[in-house]
Amino acid sequence: MDDERRLTIFEHLEELRGRLIKSVIALLVTTLLSLIFTSRFLKILTAPMGNLQPVFLRPTEMIITYFKVALISGVALAMPVIIYQLVLFMLPALKPHERRYLYIIVPGATISFVVGLAFAYFALLPFAIGYLLTFGGDIARAQWTIGEYVGFVTTILLWMGVAFETPLVIFFLAKLGIITPAMLSHYRRYAILAIAVVAAVITPTPDPFNMMIVMLPLYLLYEAGVLLARFA
Repeated sequence: MDDERRLTIFEHLEELRGRLIKSVIALLVTTLLSLIFTSRFLKILTAPMGNLQPVFLRPTEMIITYFKVALISGVALAMPVIIYQLVLFMLPALKPHERRYLYIIVPGATISFVVGLAFAYFALLPFAIGYLLTFGGDIARAQWTIGEYVGFVTTILLWMGVAFETPLVIFFLAKLGIITPAMLSHYRRYAILAIAVVAAVITPTPDPFNMMIVMLPLYLLYEAGVLLARFA
């Protein structure tokens, strides 16, 4: 039996459809499960605000925010399944010696994403929220809406989670021979510039201190990726 036979474009599309359906089903299940704990998640997300209680101005704002948090939590919980389905879809396109590295991605990507979320929540958000709450406090009183606040916080959490995938992505690309440690070292100055731009986009405040809180770990992640590329 020839397991390495080439699939037609329609067979590839059919397989992709099956993988997407399984990913969507996993997302629906985890989102429904997250609805049970959404109230707790909201309390965790609003904890950096301290004693300030957010408000909602539109009749549907609170319920929309509630389901939005459930969906984001569902995505985080379904991430291993989604990545696994992506791995299975990519598997036939890789050579036998390359396939085993894909199985590192599933646990590795999940752990990296969670570490990025933890860093953003415990290291970045307290400084950012504290700064935004006190800036201009002598002129106006902070009174944030729940929808705007949750959108703001989840955006930071999401991008930091994605950013922490950098070493794993570099390692995998080096294993495939797409990039080399010499290439990464040669373009380090451009990488630092790109990191500064990304940090400026992710950082919710204009002050350089908060930007450095984001930029420093991103640079260390890049260097960790260079080190992993040498092992690769």
